[in-house]
Amino acid sequence: MAKQLGRFSSSMLHWVVVLGLAIALPRFSLAQERRVKTRISNAAFTITALPLLAARDWGIFPANGLDVEIILMNSALVPPALIQGDIDYQAGVGPASVNATLSGFPTRAIWFSSDKISYWLMSRPQFKTLESLKSKKIAITGLGGTIHVAYLMTLEKLGVNPKDFVLVSIPGQQIQLLYSLESGYVDAAILSPPVTLGAQKKGYNKLLDIGATVEMPGGGLTALAKTIQERPAETKRVIRSLQVAKDEIRKSKTKTVDLIVRILKMDKEAANETYDQFLTTLSPSGIPSRTGMEILVKAIQSQGRFVDRKVSFSDIADDRLATEVAREMGYKIQ
Repeated sequence: MAKQLGRFSSSMLHWVVVLGLAIALPRFSLAQERRVKTRISNAAFTITALPLLAARDWGIFPANGLDVEIILMNSALVPPALIQGDIDYQAGVGPASVNATLSGFPTRAIWFSSDKISYWLMSRPQFKTLESLKSKKIAITGLGGTIHVAYLMTLEKLGVNPKDFVLVSIPGQQIQLLYSLESGYVDAAILSPPVTLGAQKKGYNKLLDIGATVEMPGGGLTALAKTIQERPAETKRVIRSLQVAKDEIRKSKTKTVDLIVRILKMDKEAANETYDQFLTTLSPSGIPSRTGMEILVKAIQSQGRFVDRKVSFSDIADDRLATEVAREMGYKIQ
């Protein structure tokens, strides 16, 4: 009898182990399948990249089944890199990405980080008004990009001729613009946080809030139309990760300021100021807006490109997956 019980117990143990493996292996396989290797390009580690960096550093990407590699890449190199499969997504929606789409690259804006940009035109102490800067030199980090286009559109709204000012392109980080102001090489500069805080402390004047004048996306996500169509589940995971990170940024100032200090190399005071300004720019749901995309097209056309072309929203953006994610996360969609 004891032998029979022993054989029965051994047999039961065998089937318990087999059943356990049968349950565990699919879960293990599914977990492995869900950790999708994904490469996302980013032009620079600036405040607009904060949701991307937060999603990486706070473990939000892995929690959504993604193994993300962030690749620093010049915006001009991104479209061919997407086509060749060197990267999967571009962290950013702006004049450069939309211009690439209009030039024939099959890409679409699929998510917004911010629907405003945080840039000020700041001058040396002796210049008190925009009028006083006529024929003076204004520093900018690059021509043809988001900042330049937003600056031109702001002047247009104010009825001011851009030719009244001399733009000087100074490649590199924002701090280089501040150095140019301090040296007297330029008379004004277009600055963003935290450099704006340092400039104010040094007595430089805020003449124009460019971000408050022009509703233009800052940050976001761009992908190939093929990726959206063939890998919707993966793309939604990327969008969800970024949206969750953005929501966490909004809710957790202390945690976010610590991240800004560590990743963007700011002191605590500058990080606090930068956080407060950045918060005012965030897009609530992340769904690409028609107004924002129209302004980007208008910005490109204002520079003489694609002026005779009628561009529809679907030509340059696809809001379907971001809308699905927003609904799943409980956002009220109009």
